[in-house]
Amino acid sequence: LNAAVGATVMFTTTLTPSDKPFLSVVWTFGTKNIITSSSVNKTGPEYEGRITFFMSTGSLELRNLALNDSGEYSVSIVPDGESVEAGSTTLKVLGEQMFDISFNLVEFNSSVRLSCSSSGSSLSFLWLNSSSEVTASDRVQLTDGGSILTIVKVTRYDQGPFRCRVSNPVSNGTSDPITLSISYGPENINLTISPSQEYHVEGSDITLSCSAVSRPAALFHWFLNGDLLSDTGPELRLMNIQMSQSGDYSCQAFNSKTLRSETSQPAAVSVLERISGAFVTPTTNLTIEGISVNLTCDAAGSVFTRKWMKDGSDLTLAGNMNLYDKNKVLSFNSLKSTDTGEYSCKISNPLSNDEAKYTMVVYYGPENVQIAGPSEIHVGESFTLTCSADSTPSATYTWILNGTEIHNSRTSTAVHGLSVTGTEMVLIVGVGITRAKHNSLIACLLKQHAALYILPNRNVFQPKKRSMPYSTYKTSNRYLTGQL
Repeated sequence: LNAAVGATVMFTTTLTPSDKPFLSVVWTFGTKNIITSSSVNKTGPEYEGRITFFMSTGSLELRNLALNDSGEYSVSIVPDGESVEAGSTTLKVLGEQMFDISFNLVEFNSSVRLSCSSSGSSLSFLWLNSSSEVTASDRVQLTDGGSILTIVKVTRYDQGPFRCRVSNPVSNGTSDPITLSISYGPENINLTISPSQEYHVEGSDITLSCSAVSRPAALFHWFLNGDLLSDTGPELRLMNIQMSQSGDYSCQAFNSKTLRSETSQPAAVSVLERISGAFVTPTTNLTIEGISVNLTCDAAGSVFTRKWMKDGSDLTLAGNMNLYDKNKVLSFNSLKSTDTGEYSCKISNPLSNDEAKYTMVVYYGPENVQIAGPSEIHVGESFTLTCSADSTPSATYTWILNGTEIHNSRTSTAVHGLSVTGTEMVLIVGVGITRAKHNSLIACLLKQHAALYILPNRNVFQPKKRSMPYSTYKTSNRYLTGQL
């Protein structure tokens, strides 16, 4: 097998592609390992970037041939379930070339020496990097009449391709190009999270990707809150992520040739549990005016905020209200009747929310007790007194005539000339009913009372005149009284 300097040669096996991958393939050049392929591929240092391995047939492509690539090449293949296959061939590289006497070049660390040779006399040498002429500098040296090019502390921009142009007064020629393999990096490391958002709901899938400028490709390790994870590779996939996996993630890129590493800035992954099962509970269900009560709002999940509303509007704190524990507890230090209403609490985080409602009825009263009726009554008509009071729940009423209970709202009463129904008492005043009978005390026991009088020589009953027909007085036992 013959090939020219700088050319590419393909070493092809006689095996046909199989559904089952080979257990192992080993290519060697003399005693040097070119590539060993099993579960992973291991390439010899001087062949990095120069070979392509075809796993289906075990064939090998070798590029940028040099004179010192001449020799015997051998392959050993172990198929799955079959005997070992082996073969060899000899390669002869022909032509003139530049010689690179340095290998495993590392940026900023290594130096390289290129030598150009040609037949003839009175030779002049010109070096080209791509299409630009190479001139001497602090890092670049041209010696031996310009036939030797030495680059000290190579950089990635020194990889070429390099050519040597040789001339004399009668002829000239240019060598085939040679490209240097220079290892560098890693640098410019970058960590991204997909999907890109500040918070992630528990149970979702997240992919972290790490990249870096490196030759050869960097190896990647992952860290959570500074602790090394077992995961490797440029991607870290977090499936069905849990809250316990929240934290600062970082990746580290490592170059096996330069032996350098670089670590990314940490990226925060915040996992939240969905809000569910919101509820509002009181410290007591017996919410009586004047007592202290707390309403507690809570839910399962990652709670960020709580917002209270009353009767569909944002809650405005009255003087007897306070919020505690990040709005978790709404406290009433002394209930008022005006605190009655529907209270709702909306619990939320950036990804979800839930709402709970509680209707609070404040029991109070009775208060503002009044007896109402007409200012005068004619004989033969009905006289109706109505007793009212502010109270939750509704008050129970008792009517009293001259100190004797004649009715309460829990019983029915039938008295001659009277019709009593709960809060109303109807007195039928007819001819022949004596004045003494109606100059009596009729009281609505909460305790408001009315004195009725029959005026002489008139068939009209008229209440005793006062500047305020129905006055009320507060007593020490919270009953209200008044007099007609």
